[in-house]
Amino acid sequence: MFFPDLARTHQPLYTGSVKIALGQINPTVGDFSGNAARMIDFAGQARAAGAGLILFPELAVCGYPPRDLVERPSFVARNRETAERIAAETRGIAVICGLATPAHAETGKSVMNSAALLQDGAIAFLQSKMLLPTYDVFDEMRNFAPARSQSLFPFCGKQMALTICEDAWNDKHFWNKRLYTVDPVESLVQAGGNFVLNISASPFWLGKRELRREMLATISRQDKVPVVMVNQVGGNDGLVFDGSSLVLNSAGEVIAQGKSFEEDLVYFDSDTLKGEIHPQMPGEEASAYAALVLGTRDYVRKCGFKRVIIGLSGGIDSALTACIAAEALGPENVIGVGMPGPYSSSGSIDDARALASNLGIRFELICITDIFESYRKALQKVFAGCKEDTTEENIQARTRGALLMALSNKFGAIVLSTGNKSELGVGYCTLYGDMVGGLAVISDVPKTLVYRLSRYVNSRRPVIPQATLDKPPSAELRPDQKDIDSLPPYDILDAILEDYVEDLHTAERIAADHNFDLALVKKVIRMVDGAEYKRQQAAPGLKISPKAFGSGRRFPIAAKMSG
Repeated sequence: MFFPDLARTHQPLYTGSVKIALGQINPTVGDFSGNAARMIDFAGQARAAGAGLILFPELAVCGYPPRDLVERPSFVARNRETAERIAAETRGIAVICGLATPAHAETGKSVMNSAALLQDGAIAFLQSKMLLPTYDVFDEMRNFAPARSQSLFPFCGKQMALTICEDAWNDKHFWNKRLYTVDPVESLVQAGGNFVLNISASPFWLGKRELRREMLATISRQDKVPVVMVNQVGGNDGLVFDGSSLVLNSAGEVIAQGKSFEEDLVYFDSDTLKGEIHPQMPGEEASAYAALVLGTRDYVRKCGFKRVIIGLSGGIDSALTACIAAEALGPENVIGVGMPGPYSSSGSIDDARALASNLGIRFELICITDIFESYRKALQKVFAGCKEDTTEENIQARTRGALLMALSNKFGAIVLSTGNKSELGVGYCTLYGDMVGGLAVISDVPKTLVYRLSRYVNSRRPVIPQATLDKPPSAELRPDQKDIDSLPPYDILDAILEDYVEDLHTAERIAADHNFDLALVKKVIRMVDGAEYKRQQAAPGLKISPKAFGSGRRFPIAAKMSG
């Protein structure tokens, strides 16, 4: 039988000190052969370096998150077949990896999120995940059955407590309010576990690395055990995984560490608890930018595209998006398109062209004025007696969207939309216009952070024209238009959005905390609630904040949400 009984005993490969490796890899969901090849290669490198054990991330065999793919029996079977192949080709080193397994239960879900110890060409031990998160972007109870019990396994003279991601996120000494009634780590330690292993697919958001490190350090200090966490790296859909794998000693000190936002192989000794500390990306701007670059690269490539198209307005949002794309995919794979209309300034066109030149990307110029006039002429009779309003503004945006999609079809390149979180939050964007595209790169980046990231980009190499940074933001859809005509200043707007969207604060509390006008706060909240229908039609975006628009924030469209 492929899946052994949890109580099955086996002879460990090692009874003394052993070199252990963390295989921080970038798997692709459903790419069983590619994921296996990556693990076999990393295991071979670790074995050649003298390691006796290598750990790979949660569900590394099939990729995380697999979502409803686990409902396909053939998908689950491929997990088994692939694990058998990995076991057969990694003899001489023990391997721990994540995979989906049958639950074999009469009721409930038929699949489990599991971790397997591969040893001597076979499965030596299997442990399934007990805590299945259902908050933010997670919906694991939809797909998996929880483990009913957990066991230890012996290795290198230790009693190993093997846990999977969320299993380590319920320590009562760290969280004021716990989400679950059980603590798998505490139970395993009480049963005699003296070495905690955790394989994870823990997504990135700003501040997450520090939170994760402190949470794990609390466990190691409280339970007086080493804690090992290997984390997935890479982008899958809108989630970005930072890696940043860690090993902490019983005092909560980091003794081994993986890089951030790239694959890595890290070693430490099981007895001396001395290991390699690889540098992680420092600073909020650098980390956010690296996450966006990684997420863009993986989304485009894992979806089968090679090139991208971006509408370049001469503004700050499209400039930052183009910088991210050029770094992620290479400038030769980025096409920038300027589409001036009747209200576009010559400076904006010059700024877009200068940016493209500085980045070394292809630049095309397509004027939309004649197309816009054709629309107005076609609608003149129907619109007779009506004043011009946002209708005409939206026609311009939708003309640009149609042209971008035409170029996408012709050149087989995916369109990257350029709207930021502030605009998306209040609906200051046009459906089927500037919202068109296959990926919304900066949709979780507030406007104030857009400026900070742009300055960070220029601190490395000045590519964004200074005029783009200096001029007041404008959609340029009517004469002398400025964003501030329709929105509060972005520093105020972003503060309101953070408190309302991420922290769920009331209008009264937001106004009091920031000394903002209550009427203004309520107006912004009404805009947020009223734009839900737009956001649910938007392209997937890359998550870098604790609460992004998308799958982690699920609100009804047809509802009265504002009090």
